[in-house]
Amino acid sequence: MTVRLHWFLPTAGDGRTLVDRHAYAPNQAGQPSGVRAPDIAYLAQIAKAAERLGFEAVLTPTGTWCEDAWLTTVALAQHTERLKFLVAFRPGLISPTLAAQMAATYQRVTRGRLLLNVVTGGDSAEQRRFGDRLDHDRRYARTDEFLSVVRGVWRGEPYDFHGEHYQVDGGLTALPPDPVPQLFFGGSSPAAGPVAARHADVYLTWGEPPAQVKEKIDWIRALAEREGREVRFGVRLHTISRDSAADAWSTAHRLLDDLDADTIASAQAALGRSESVGQQRMLALHGGSREDLEIYPNLWAGVGLVRGGAGTALVGSHAEVAERIEEYHALGVEHFVLSGYPHLEEAYWFGEGVIPELASRGLLETTAAAGGAPLLVASGR
Repeated sequence: MTVRLHWFLPTAGDGRTLVDRHAYAPNQAGQPSGVRAPDIAYLAQIAKAAERLGFEAVLTPTGTWCEDAWLTTVALAQHTERLKFLVAFRPGLISPTLAAQMAATYQRVTRGRLLLNVVTGGDSAEQRRFGDRLDHDRRYARTDEFLSVVRGVWRGEPYDFHGEHYQVDGGLTALPPDPVPQLFFGGSSPAAGPVAARHADVYLTWGEPPAQVKEKIDWIRALAEREGREVRFGVRLHTISRDSAADAWSTAHRLLDDLDADTIASAQAALGRSESVGQQRMLALHGGSREDLEIYPNLWAGVGLVRGGAGTALVGSHAEVAERIEEYHALGVEHFVLSGYPHLEEAYWFGEGVIPELASRGLLETTAAAGGAPLLVASGR
């Protein structure tokens, strides 16, 4: 099992700050300060960089503050050749039969470059913005039915399903997707585990310390075995990788210095209202404090002070970051979905610094960049 690397598309905007949404607040001059709008020109730069550096795919988020993932990525497919798109979507907001048809069309338009990230939703306030009023556990029950319908419809023949949330008669995709998109799925609650075991190709967790990640892997693997299935595993992390550990930590501290106490308190209050068990586990890693944020060697929880979702970063020299990835890989993690601030520059730091380190450890199939040239890295960037 080799490492499979993915990057991230910041469709809520980007910049040299951790505060995604707050970064759009006007400065005293009335203009956003240091923020890159998520327009196609900038996102295409990131997508092309990810493709050139050898990342397999890019994750596109879903939610109130993001551009639509389906439309954005199908546009970016026209700017790339091989890069895959890990499209996040929320079951229940559209018909499962329609979602299956959209995925099939996407595969034909992009020549098979779609992966799907299933986001059930851990925040009822966020869900209500989309007209969804189910509670946490019922959302997972609906996701279970939704994915059953999607997989059934992908068979290419009429499919019937009669459940609590969906009643489908003769649903089908006349031309099934080729290949069938892999389903990435995350969730840390008791309601999430069985759904992952029944439907996920890749179970994706946020970047907790290795011992906690192993507990999740063992949990999902046991549930999947009861279903007669095998599930692969992935981890979602940020990265700050530099030629020296001192330079990497200096960057992390600069990001932290940009955050004032009021911003952190406001973000923590909002995140604390989330019903997501995974989000609560992220918050527990730092407790809202700026102190002792290196919670495991090279694993920094500072991102989670203001950012929802993935709240940890691998920080260190290229060799140290590669070592941590190797440690997660030894636990059974195959997919690494990574990001950094700003996403364009950090893609190059990781791609030109860490990827050769991983290749030297035998964790990658090839050291060739997308353009075919080998990645040769000197002491600088």
